[in-house]
Amino acid sequence: MLRFAAPSRPPRGAVDWFLLGMVAAVGLASLAPDWGRSDGPLRMGQVTDVGVFLLFFLHGMGLSTDNLKSGASRWKLHLLVQSCTYVLFPLWWALGALLLGPWISRDLLMGFFFLAVLPSTVSSSVALTAAARGHVAAAVLNATLSTLLGVFLTPLLVSLVMGADSGALDVGATMLKVAQMLLLPFVLGHLLRPWLAGWFAKVKPVTSVFDKGVIVLMVWSAFSDSVADGLWTRHGPLLLAEAVVGSLIFLLPMLWFTRRAARALGFDVEDEIVAVFCGSKKTLASGMPMAKLLFGGSAAMGVLVLPIMIYHQIQLFVCAVMARRYAARGDGGARRLV
Repeated sequence: MLRFAAPSRPPRGAVDWFLLGMVAAVGLASLAPDWGRSDGPLRMGQVTDVGVFLLFFLHGMGLSTDNLKSGASRWKLHLLVQSCTYVLFPLWWALGALLLGPWISRDLLMGFFFLAVLPSTVSSSVALTAAARGHVAAAVLNATLSTLLGVFLTPLLVSLVMGADSGALDVGATMLKVAQMLLLPFVLGHLLRPWLAGWFAKVKPVTSVFDKGVIVLMVWSAFSDSVADGLWTRHGPLLLAEAVVGSLIFLLPMLWFTRRAARALGFDVEDEIVAVFCGSKKTLASGMPMAKLLFGGSAAMGVLVLPIMIYHQIQLFVCAVMARRYAARGDGGARRLV
């Protein structure tokens, strides 16, 4: 069975290089957007395409079939997690849009919808579940299932709600492109796992750094394209504050609901942990390449991906704290979170 290291907060006084990298990417894009543009001198569009292919190839290679089989029997848990990811999140967005829509930039509002229809994370959901002493096999299955469903559901939901914002979106063609970019390397990596497992074990310690590096490059490219198209002339500094507040409005109720729903369904604490960490998280690793395919021609690309960038950082921080508290529960399994 694979063991996942928990993506915890850096020790006090240490530097969060991933967060710093994303901030630097936005800053560099704002100062010199031509360098990072998709069609710029560095050809970042092609560079990030290769990076995403390798990223999901490695994710597929790291997936254990034994974990999937072990977690398959918990159908109520899987139904809860996937319903939160693809039903409850969009409904929560619809309520927020109804109440707060008139006071929020439309681009940012659509960015939050894109966040709402993204799959759950894979590596961090599983790692946090392991750190909290939850059911790791069930987390692996849910995270993988969410990613596979997202290949089809995310483009479909985007086309239904954001059609005008994403242009004349050909849903079938977009699903095929998403499958080629994310699903194909994932499946290929998993199929080659029996022959390359030894090699993967050697490179696994650096895969997390590679993942984060690819994401930072995609953020740089996305913001470079948007800044070159006039991002900061259309939106002021208030945009960032709105993205932070909106992310909290999404995350905190979802954490509360998944925990309460798990208890109402009679789950033990190990399955509750899976519900909380898989049902409340959204993926930046899949979100950035999906955004590139769905909104690559939009001048608002930077704003559309801002919510998932902010949400990703907040969810890691909050869920790392929760994982420690879950892990500190007594041997009898008593829950320590209210």
